[in-house]
Amino acid sequence: MKKSKKIFVLAIFIICNLFSSVYGTSLEENTATLDSSITSEAVLVMEASTGKILYEKNAYERRFPASTTKIMTAILTLENCKLDDTATASEYAVMSIPSGYTNANIQVGETLTIKDLLYALMIPSANDSAIVLGEHISGSEEAFCMLMNEKAKELGCKDTHFVNPNGIHKDEHYSTAYDLALMGKYAMQNETFREIVKTPEFSLPSTDSYSGEERHFYNTNNLIRSETNYYYEYATGIKTGFTSQAGNCLVSSAEKDGISYIAVVLNAPVRYENGRTISARYLDTTNLFNFAFDNYHFKKLHATNDLVKCITIENAKKKENSLNLLLASDINALISVDNNDNFEPEISIKENLSAPIKKGDVVGSVTYKIDGLKYTADLLAGNDVEVAENGIFIVFVIIIGFVIIIFMIRFVNKKKRYRLKRNKYR
Repeated sequence: MKKSKKIFVLAIFIICNLFSSVYGTSLEENTATLDSSITSEAVLVMEASTGKILYEKNAYERRFPASTTKIMTAILTLENCKLDDTATASEYAVMSIPSGYTNANIQVGETLTIKDLLYALMIPSANDSAIVLGEHISGSEEAFCMLMNEKAKELGCKDTHFVNPNGIHKDEHYSTAYDLALMGKYAMQNETFREIVKTPEFSLPSTDSYSGEERHFYNTNNLIRSETNYYYEYATGIKTGFTSQAGNCLVSSAEKDGISYIAVVLNAPVRYENGRTISARYLDTTNLFNFAFDNYHFKKLHATNDLVKCITIENAKKKENSLNLLLASDINALISVDNNDNFEPEISIKENLSAPIKKGDVVGSVTYKIDGLKYTADLLAGNDVEVAENGIFIVFVIIIGFVIIIFMIRFVNKKKRYRLKRNKYR
């Protein structure tokens, strides 16, 4: 009896712990846990396809972006150059880099391909490569910065101003976590950019101006280097940054189960424990990604060809006046895993929709509004709808027919009487 009682008590204890575990993983509590773990001054995590922000802290405050600036330089290079084009390093591009800032040991007068310069820009974060590319595209660093600022506005950046292509510190050179996320989101749509930023190491070849051994570099982003303590298996890029004024910065990307996220951390602290350097830019980034992957997913609200509604077409044949509205494509919404709401769509039908209608015609749209985002797909006609025959027209035709018949009868009778009369006088 005592043994049974102990087993019962143990079972109750296990069940209570299970319920505690389940109810202890709500989005609200996980957000609070993330709040307590983040030590960087400004952070943000954004879903890449929708732009939905899942978590942010001081994301709209101006910060010094350091070398994360080079994301914009890479974007403009890919949009204005061919990879096999070449550029030649000016004296300014090489000699203007202050002591202590990273360079790729590019030589004055050295000619390199755009592809090699891009890899040097993004892998070791070469500041000289940034200026070579900027001068090649726009003729001068100043002109290139005008192009950078125009592109930033085009992408929707609200508080960004660039004065150089590499992020070397200037007080008037600034951005925000949100704006940098927009740049990262946009850049990761480019296949070549994605390939570059996930590359762990790279060698700059020897040239006529540099006859020494290949210049070999490792990616400054430890999230994608498997030999480091900060390796994150889902990481796919993007760019680190550091100056004494900006602190440690990182714009990064990760993909898992078909979902991609962009994370930004600015001015992350560094601490020392047991003779080891602990970099919060990697720890905070990993925490942001884990939070996003654990707490959000895409829910399929409707699938392609789902019947959304059936409507009546007024001018159609009475027995064939029903029109099935089918979804043109899947609708997937990003929602938290603990959200069990039933979402109601807004259905919009084209004005004055009338027969004839062909199967496959776009006849409207369906929209879901969830957490400030719109998810929309076209509605297609699921069947043909023919126009009804016009009753008034038919009556009119019948009347005309009767008139013609009467006229013909009268004409025939008149002709007959004329013949009889003619025969009478013969």
